[in-house]
Amino acid sequence: MPYIPNTDQNRQAMLKRIGVKSFDELVADIPTEIRLKAELKLPRALSEMEAVKEIKSLAGQNNPASSLISFLGGGSYDHYIPAAIDHILLRSEFYTAYTPYQAEVSQGTLQAIWEFQSLITALTGMDSANASMYDGATALSEAGVLACNHTKRKQLIVARTVNPAYRQVLATYAGGAGIEVTEIGFKDGVTDLEALKKAVGPNTAGVLVQHPNFFGHLEQMDEISGLAHQAGALLAVSVDPISLGILKTPGEYGADIVTGEGQPLGMPTSLGGPYLGLFAVKTNLLRLMPGRLVGLTTDAKGQEGAVLTLQTREQHIRREKATSNICSNEALCALAAAVYLSLMGRSGIKQVAELCLQKSHYLSQKLKPSFSAPFFKEFVIQPKQPVVKLLEELKKDGILGGLDLEKFYPELKGHLMLAVTEKRTKEELDLLASKITV
Repeated sequence: MPYIPNTDQNRQAMLKRIGVKSFDELVADIPTEIRLKAELKLPRALSEMEAVKEIKSLAGQNNPASSLISFLGGGSYDHYIPAAIDHILLRSEFYTAYTPYQAEVSQGTLQAIWEFQSLITALTGMDSANASMYDGATALSEAGVLACNHTKRKQLIVARTVNPAYRQVLATYAGGAGIEVTEIGFKDGVTDLEALKKAVGPNTAGVLVQHPNFFGHLEQMDEISGLAHQAGALLAVSVDPISLGILKTPGEYGADIVTGEGQPLGMPTSLGGPYLGLFAVKTNLLRLMPGRLVGLTTDAKGQEGAVLTLQTREQHIRREKATSNICSNEALCALAAAVYLSLMGRSGIKQVAELCLQKSHYLSQKLKPSFSAPFFKEFVIQPKQPVVKLLEELKKDGILGGLDLEKFYPELKGHLMLAVTEKRTKEELDLLASKITV
């Protein structure tokens, strides 16, 4: 957009067109007591050339993320993104495409979504996946609502080892729907099975866990699955999709609903979004699945085509029949995930997962984890240095040194969570270890 300021003549022409004589008359309905009385303290006006130079100077003060060594995690991870992903995403037919309401003019977008759904189904070991949710938090929350709709019960049990942000979103969902949410504590970094066993009952609609959990540890999913199903409840699990390169699929340990954050599948950390909610179910839950679902069909001539199908949102069916008010999907992010999974293939995803596992365990041997439970690519330590001061010092050395857990878990004051992806080199791991005293 060109830099075009308004002249006094421009302003008078606009006021005349609006039908008032002055700016004061235009804002006459705004109470005088809340109007700004003083003038704004603005710098002198700049020409377009001067303004561009000033903005570039300000932008130059930023440190590009690529120049920092990141050990941050907790739901957003610094994985390598193949160059082909951006090349495909920025094609105009994908980048500018809007909601695929009209199948006859949206075949490219619909087919890409269908491929994404198929890939997520294969990755999770489930029967069906939707076109995506907003993010991992809304996906898990929608799983809780689905469990209540299916079982006609009103209690959800969620592990405290689930991402704290996800639990906050779940609480918001549950509050409006009259759903009771019970949180289960943890021992040694994983869900307390004895506490879970006592909490599950005849009113429990679903048990919601994260695997690997927020601390990076592996939950005892076979046992949790058994406890949920013995009570007639559904098991909903939030996964790190990269971990499925080496871990059992949720379908193998009996999950009814699989959700997750798709950001590791070809998306940058990007200051928190936009991200990609994954959602997959067993066949018996297909008609309760929220959001969009793309299916393949044939037309009157026998030609194959993609369409939106089995819609459960209020734009398509009677409002009282709707299972969710989520009415969109993250199509461009889903495309990124589909391209990533296609490029990597089964062996590539496995290799990335193995590198994360090996490198994180190499670092853990130098830093003494706080919990002994098995972990994937994240673990918790308790450094002798104050965490806030340590993170400040690491940042000076170009290192994003992990997540301070006190703000999420007050009982873990003084604890730091580190995430290690395939991008981290031995030199970077050794450098971090040399700056932390445990």
